[in-house]
Amino acid sequence: MKRIFIISILFILTAFNITAIAKEDNINNIEQLNVKIFELQQQMIEMQKRHDAEIAALKKQIDELSAVTTKQKAQDELTSLRQLAEAKAREKPAAEEKPEEIVFKSGSLGLQALNPEISVTGDFLFSSRQDTTSTESSDFDFRTLGIHVESWLDPYTRFKAAIPVTENETSLGEGYITLYDIADDLNLTLGKFRQQFGVVNRWHKHGLDQVDFPLALRQIFGNGGLNQSGLSLDWMMPPIGDTSQQLTFQVTDGSNSRLFGENARNRPSLLAHYKNYRDLSKDTYLEWGLTGLLGWNDEWDIQGGTKQNSSQMTTVLGADLSVLWEPTEKMRYRNIEWRSEAYWLNKKLLAPDGSGSDNINAWGLYSYLQNKVSRTIDIGIRGDFYVPDTKSYANLSSLPSLSPLAVTGDNPYLWQISPYITWWQSPFVKFRLEYDYSNGKRIDNPEHIVWLQLIFSAGPHKHERY
Repeated sequence: MKRIFIISILFILTAFNITAIAKEDNINNIEQLNVKIFELQQQMIEMQKRHDAEIAALKKQIDELSAVTTKQKAQDELTSLRQLAEAKAREKPAAEEKPEEIVFKSGSLGLQALNPEISVTGDFLFSSRQDTTSTESSDFDFRTLGIHVESWLDPYTRFKAAIPVTENETSLGEGYITLYDIADDLNLTLGKFRQQFGVVNRWHKHGLDQVDFPLALRQIFGNGGLNQSGLSLDWMMPPIGDTSQQLTFQVTDGSNSRLFGENARNRPSLLAHYKNYRDLSKDTYLEWGLTGLLGWNDEWDIQGGTKQNSSQMTTVLGADLSVLWEPTEKMRYRNIEWRSEAYWLNKKLLAPDGSGSDNINAWGLYSYLQNKVSRTIDIGIRGDFYVPDTKSYANLSSLPSLSPLAVTGDNPYLWQISPYITWWQSPFVKFRLEYDYSNGKRIDNPEHIVWLQLIFSAGPHKHERY
């Protein structure tokens, strides 16, 4: 039993010793494992650095190769294009094929294009008049029924005519053809036409902004203005900076009775008009012009029934100015327009009282301001001023063309003020109410006139001014 006890004790001690040794070996193994893991981590970090460096180097090489390839490709394309162009240049041009002949055939509907465009305008007036020498009177007057004809005769020639029909007569107002671009920026007009003296003389009465032509224009040229037969050259001159300019030169027969009533030989009159236009802003433009008219008279009635021949010159000069403000975004509803013109006349003559050579000087001007307050309503006011010459023989019947260029009174003048309002019922119908008050010295008595005007248009041209 004792031996067995001793053996058991030895066995237990041996077991405890083995366990301690095993525990110590495990601790050593863990430390060695940690060392190895740390060493592996360091090796992986070094490998990652070397890998990143290799990738960066490879990327750089790829970029360099790509740039070289792109450059080489561009050079190859350029070389290819050059070779293609050289090959194309060496090719012989192919024989030009003759165009196929086209035969035009007219049909019944196509003939309508040959018909001229015809429009009709009506100018109807009611007036109530009062002055110091007569009782109040009123009158209805169908002033003009205008027949307007237009047509393109060919791609280069256009025909226009205006035939006014009044209650008493029918006459040719205008009838002319215009040949476009007979030279660079040069047009030629032949026929009878309203001449380009200033601005409004060119317009028809139904196209005026007031009931009638300005006072000075009517006194110098006559109630119908300056309207003669001949030719007109219109040259669009080269622009100067932002300014456009036009020159008109006209040669017409001297048939105006107010200016050339003694032109027995029918010598032609000469007119030159210069127009200058420029935009002051996107909403405002400025236009001004200068005009000169030259003509002759050669046969004179002298008191006592005798006639004398002597060529005498008549000169009329004019200047015009127009300014229009029209906002681009509201141009159909708002604008303000200011227009002015001035006239000066020098007419040389043989005095009808037998006193010899003499000359008549007369001048006048007008100015008006018009405001479009809505799409259909225009309001405005015009002022006129006219100064004739003073001649003691102005009342002699042997020279009727003297009146109203000259009167017998001293320091004569005549002025007129005309406010008005125009209502556009439609583009084809408009009504105008105007009041004219005129007064002066040594000419007429004060006069009050109230006008009611109706203007209508039937046809494609509406209210064309000319």
